[in-house]
Amino acid sequence: MPHRIAVLALDGLLPFELGIPQRIFGRSLGFEPHNKGRKLYEVVTCSIRPPGPVRTDADFTINVERGPETLAAADTIVIPASYELGPVYTEGRLTDELAAAFARIRPGTRMVSICTGSYVLAAAGYLDGRPATTHWSSAEHFQQLFPEVRVDPDVLFIDDGDVLTSAGVAAGIDLCLHIVRRDHGTAVANDVARRTVAPPHRDGGQAQYIQRPVHETQFATTTSARTWALGRLERPILLRDMAQQESMSVRTFTRRFREEVGVSPVQWLTRQRVERARQLLESTDLSIDQVARDAGFGTPTSLRQHLQAALGVSPTAYRRTFRAGKA
Repeated sequence: MPHRIAVLALDGLLPFELGIPQRIFGRSLGFEPHNKGRKLYEVVTCSIRPPGPVRTDADFTINVERGPETLAAADTIVIPASYELGPVYTEGRLTDELAAAFARIRPGTRMVSICTGSYVLAAAGYLDGRPATTHWSSAEHFQQLFPEVRVDPDVLFIDDGDVLTSAGVAAGIDLCLHIVRRDHGTAVANDVARRTVAPPHRDGGQAQYIQRPVHETQFATTTSARTWALGRLERPILLRDMAQQESMSVRTFTRRFREEVGVSPVQWLTRQRVERARQLLESTDLSIDQVARDAGFGTPTSLRQHLQAALGVSPTAYRRTFRAGKA
């Protein structure tokens, strides 16, 4: 059976965010021989009331054909943002309708919020004592309203196991792709990203909002350097080599790179190599030594250290766990 995802449509919802789960999860197809081409998720939309219209923040309503009973059968529940949260936003408590709907949710159901959907999770008690994020512009208010939540206002999303939260709008795409990658591996997630024309991987720790002055004239970007580096991850790459691709000094390049990407060139390069190693561990039978070389870490020890720092597991454990999950 496909993994069942229920998207909770609340009055005042943002139509764009409501469509993200259907687009990402609904387009995730199997790659393995036993499920090749089959949908990996069943995505349905429901309301906290009986079937009927739900208001949006746009100039139209949507008709939702499923009620709160849908939540009882879900494996994952996604809550997009809403601009009409009422006492959830002002007092930090659920309405009677929301509380009754949440009472139907089975223990162990994975809970996911996009943008200010995190207010609903917090009001329901899912975020007590846990790390979470929300849209940067709401982070201070969110922390004041829910002091027991460990709010990180700077990241794109946070994966805390069975509860995941994301920042605003586009970060919801990043989080959904992350969930697909976590559930089914990089090949499936990258395939969905390509067909959605979205970046295949933006790390959750990347800054969600980078404030910088707007230049009157367009300045050179660091795109060419990143493309050049991605084509030779298995080789040594020095910062000055990347700067030369853009005809910049190392200092200027480093500053521009951080402005555009949100992390330093060295941090970005390490993340790309970790991602390459994950792909190789998942999709090939290459030895750990060869994976380390092909990903640009050089030695198994270096690969092990970086994978442990990024994912908390060794290369061998990562490969074994992923393949066990597939089986």
